[in-house]
Order: sequence, then C-alpha cells, then structure tokens
Amino acid sequence: MSIKIYKDDSANAIFVEDANGAQFINALHASVTDGLVSIEDLAKGFDIVTGQDHNEIVDENDETYGADAITACNTLNTLFQSAGSSNGELPVVTSNLAISLVEGETLNYELTADYGVAYEWTSLPLGVSTVEGNSRKLVGGSSLSAGTYNIGMKAINYYGEDDETLVLTVSIPPFANTKSIKFNNNDYLGANAALLDATLGRTGNGSGSSDAWSIAFWFKAGTSNNQNQTIFYFGSNDVANGNHLIFTYNGDNGSRRQINFRYGSNNNHLTLKAPVGSVASADGWQHVMFTYDGGTTGASSGSINQYYSRFNMFINGVQQTTVNSHGNYGNTTALSGQNLRVGRYSAGNYMRNDCKVDELAIFDSDQTANISDIYNSGTPFDLSTLTTAPKHWWRMGDGDTYPNLVDSGDTGGATMVMYNMTVADIVTDTP
Repeated sequence: MSIKIYKDDSANAIFVEDANGAQFINALHASVTDGLVSIEDLAKGFDIVTGQDHNEIVDENDETYGADAITACNTLNTLFQSAGSSNGELPVVTSNLAISLVEGETLNYELTADYGVAYEWTSLPLGVSTVEGNSRKLVGGSSLSAGTYNIGMKAINYYGEDDETLVLTVSIPPFANTKSIKFNNNDYLGANAALLDATLGRTGNGSGSSDAWSIAFWFKAGTSNNQNQTIFYFGSNDVANGNHLIFTYNGDNGSRRQINFRYGSNNNHLTLKAPVGSVASADGWQHVMFTYDGGTTGASSGSINQYYSRFNMFINGVQQTTVNSHGNYGNTTALSGQNLRVGRYSAGNYMRNDCKVDELAIFDSDQTANISDIYNSGTPFDLSTLTTAPKHWWRMGDGDTYPNLVDSGDTGGATMVMYNMTVADIVTDTP
C-alpha cells in the first residue's frame, strides 16, 4: 500500500495516510538511507515511515515526489517546513474572542490559530454544534435566549496548546411593531381568565392600591355603526349579577364614536363614556388607557362622584372628560376571572367590520401618572423597558404563531387563542 502524504492547507498540517490509518502531523523530517526514505516525527522522536521505497510515497493526486529517493526526500522536507512549526512554536488563537448575536440569529464562527493542528470545544450551549468535517467551525444558536455564554476553545499542536474563552453575547432583537389583529363579526380572542385574578381581580369593595390596575391598547375602529362592540371583557359569566369590567365601542356614527367603560354587573355598575366623536373613524389608530386606583366603587348615593373618580380614561395620552352614569350606585362585590375575551362579551356583542387591536397591556397598578411614558407621543415601543412593566402584554401578532398570541408580560402565561379566525386576521396594519 502506498503512503499518502500532503499538506492540508485548512489544517496547516501534514496529512499522512498509511496502513495504520490517517493522521495530521507537524514537525516532520525526511532522510535517505541506502536509497530508502524514512520520515521522523520530531515532536515524538520516532519514525512514522522507515526504509520506504520513494515510489511508494505519493501526494493527494497519487503522484510521487521525485524520480529518486534524494529528490523525494528534499521535496518532502520543503513541504514539511511550510506546515505547522518545525521550530517548537506554541499555537496561538487568532480568531475573535467575542461575538454577538440577536435572538433568533444563527451562529457562523470559525476558530483559527497560528501553528494549530487540532481543535477542541468545551461548554457548548445547547443548540450550538461543530460542522461535520470541520471541527473548527460552530453553527446553530438560533434557539438561545438573551444572555452571555462562555465557550471554552483550544488550539493544539505537539508543543502545547492555546486555551481561550469565546464570549458569545445574545441580545434581545430591537423592538418592532409590525402586526395587529383584525376582527369581524363572530371573531374573538380568549384566554384563561383566572391567570389575571392577581392583576384585575379584587376580594371586596376595593381595598386601595393593592386592587389598582391599568389597561392600555391601540384601537382602530371599523366601519360598523353597531353600538355594542366589545373590545375587552374580564370577569363573571353571570353578567346580570356578577362583577365584570367591559370596554365597548359604540359604532361609526357621527353622534357616537365613543368608547364606553362599565364596571360591575348589568344591575349594579358604574359607566363612563368618552366624549362623542372622541374615537377616530375607520382610517385612524388611537391609543386608549383606563386606570383604576383600587378604591371603593359603591353603594352610597352621596359618594357616587367619588366612585366615578376611581377611574380615568385617556385617549392619545389626553385625559377624557367622561359622561357618567350608574346602576344602583355602583358595585361593591368581589371580582374574579371566569371570562377573559377580546372582541366578545359573555355572548355576542362582537367587534365588526375590520376593527383592529394592537399592543394590549395590563398593569397591576394605577399608571395615571405615567400616561405620557406609556403613550410615548403616539409611537408603540417595548413596554418591558418601563420602570413598571405590564404584568400581561399581548403583542397581537408580533412574535406569535396562529392561533396563539403569546403573553409577553412580566407575569405572562395567559396565551390568547384566536377563535373563528384565520391566520389572515394577523395583519400588517399598525399604529
């Protein structure tokens, strides 16, 4: 069997293949004795080829290295001197020791080193691996969460090794608002309402700041003039007697175009209506925020104005002067989640004719003082960067996979499901 010897430029080492297998070696020296060629591994001090006819030593193309042993010996030594190190140099890593990715991006990194012959990796994060046939190259990483990952790496030759740490930093992608959810009659979103009890619920007639909340969203009205279009609903299944909160849009009609808010039940409630015409017609997005300070909401006629004052309504960052009414001087009961819906009341009252909702966020505190930060001059932004981030936050399409809309809030977990809808209802119309 011939002995195949040639320089592998990618490894900067000599490739040797004989009856014992294949290997990469550096620091070699050829000599001739009695017309036969021997090759010594200088690093280990023994021959890897002894007394071989020069015609049996070939390159990668199965060509000999010369017409005689002397010529072959000199050609081989020239080749050996151009690879690795024949002077005892240690390997030195030359590739970058710090790289960065954004969540979802794929890694493409190659370890390079002077005088390197072999390469090793340690502490590879889950989802990062070497390329088959090229142990110096790393790929993968698209599943990595934001954070810093320290990856051990080594370049090795017969004289030693260079042991380094590759610092991989994965960052959160820049915020982008590119999607919203479109609603027509019978379309709605639903989630496990009990998961919001700690945020929107209460155990009695309002105990103060611990029961406070704020709800913010972007809304684009459709063309229907229906007066009972539910935007958001949370609370009891028993709407006649059970406590719940509901926001409705009362239709594209010049004498209305309002958002209404009701807290309580059909029989015992507080109702606050935005001014007539305060909602733009179907060609405009508006930011809406409601706040509740957590105080009492009924049941004395002499305190009705105080009950109304527990709530504030903002449209495009401006506090609204509401038209207020009540049923039996408000509601004194506890509130817990049996239904959580966007676009539907307990039954019916759907949003219609291409109404759209985006960036729905719920806070577990009264954010009245921070309305300017949340409205952000009319530009949606990463709400997690606020000093008080929302407990629940649905991006309404961004980062979502139909039919599920992920809860990106601090508490999270309340995935919204799209009912009677298709993937086409995730649209690119945004504020």
